[in-house]
Amino acid sequence: MDRRSFLAGALGTFAASGAPLPACALERLRFGPPAPVSFEALKERAKAMAREPYQAAPRPSPEVLHEIDYDAHGRIRFKTDLALWADGPSRFPVTFFHMGRYFQSPVRMHVVDGGTAREIVYDSGYFDMPADSPAHRLPANSGFAGFRFQEARDGPLDWRKNDWVAFLGASYFRAIGELLQYGLSARGVAIDTAVFGVTEDFPSFTHVYFETPQAGTDAVEVLALLDGPSVAGAFRFVMRRGKAVVMDIEKALYLRRDVARLGIAPLTSMYWYSETAKPTAIDWRPEIHDSDGLSLWTGAGERIWRPLNNPPRTTASAFADAHPRGFGLMQRDRLFDHYLDGVYYDRRPSLWVEPLSDWGAGSVQLIEIPTDDEIHDNIVALWVPAEPARAGGSYEFRYRLHWVADEPYPPALAQCVATRLGNGGQAGTARPKGVRKFIVEFKGGPLARLPAGVLPEPVLWASRGIFSNVRAEAVPNDVPGHWRAEFDLAVAGTEPVELRCYLKSDGEILSETWLYQHHPAV
Repeated sequence: MDRRSFLAGALGTFAASGAPLPACALERLRFGPPAPVSFEALKERAKAMAREPYQAAPRPSPEVLHEIDYDAHGRIRFKTDLALWADGPSRFPVTFFHMGRYFQSPVRMHVVDGGTAREIVYDSGYFDMPADSPAHRLPANSGFAGFRFQEARDGPLDWRKNDWVAFLGASYFRAIGELLQYGLSARGVAIDTAVFGVTEDFPSFTHVYFETPQAGTDAVEVLALLDGPSVAGAFRFVMRRGKAVVMDIEKALYLRRDVARLGIAPLTSMYWYSETAKPTAIDWRPEIHDSDGLSLWTGAGERIWRPLNNPPRTTASAFADAHPRGFGLMQRDRLFDHYLDGVYYDRRPSLWVEPLSDWGAGSVQLIEIPTDDEIHDNIVALWVPAEPARAGGSYEFRYRLHWVADEPYPPALAQCVATRLGNGGQAGTARPKGVRKFIVEFKGGPLARLPAGVLPEPVLWASRGIFSNVRAEAVPNDVPGHWRAEFDLAVAGTEPVELRCYLKSDGEILSETWLYQHHPAV
């Protein structure tokens, strides 16, 4: 069972148990003794931890946790009557995930009021579970696996059955977007993702602190302590549930050892196939993906669209930049008929990263891993600082995550809406071997204002190969501003080819820049 498939079952469609309490159930959450806490104190604690060898938190009764498999875990639900702030003051109650085979690291949950924290003491009585569940055999105060914020108590949705953000597993967290659907994930940090010969490190949030808000406040604030073999860190999340979900994140990281690829604001998603390239009859659905492209807004102001790939082998692409304005994994294709699936890939959120501090020089890196099914998260996008990440180093970053339907700051230019591949050459003639045809569709922006009879010009570049049959034409669907660039590429060998295309007219750039990594057939 992989992490993605288990999360799908654990989170469901943002549903929580609404079962009433039995008469013998605990009436209240129980709390530990008070202790002072602040974000600055957490940073000092993380800094001190990083100077010491890593020690993983003890796992309570590993043999019992192993028995809580996928099915057993699915039958354990937190009693919403016992939710933190079920009666206020926060508009958004908090419920908790139980530990199990796939979530064995305990997360210590605390409530903060006036700078004083008290741990929420775990008890199996907080959960509805079968009488024969192995979870009954866990020791007292074993800890929780994660948490989620339920919808507002005074909102249009039943808060007992609907949640809008969830933290579960290592430093992973997810939120719903404007279309009320979970999809891709974010992480606190990524350590050595897809580095050849190096095992990826998955640091975990070990302690979480919920700041008690004033009544009626729309934001929720959470502090978290992170720990792992390579890094310790402190995080502050300020999260708002509006039309979409917006998170302001401030974090400090302290390295225990050298890191080859230090991933800041990492995003994790799934891309199996789309209209771009689909092997014959591998599945009945036209497309399957949580995200279909990487969007970049560079420090120089260029807007870039990079369609995702399901490559023949793991690939890492780096887009060098300085002072980036933002990047994100987007789901631009919103037509149900393009998926035909009741899990609603057409509603999956896009996730945009907006730096709130100067990130300096580095690169947005895109990791694409081969997959043959939708259950695997095979796409990672992250910011990697230019300077080598050495043991003893420290980093502080501030940024905002937008869980939305579309980009929060769309370009004034036409956007790429589809990439299609086919055999090169012309209809009615023998198709030449080693030649691929590319159709890149753009829509909106200045293209909608082109005078009649004016054809935009495709501007092309390739790392190798020869272009032919280059042209632009309006897509014959009577939609104003919907154009496509068409070209053939002849290339030898099987090494990837980097491609670049945009539309212009009379010296004016009309579209964002399309980048693509083409993998010629073997």
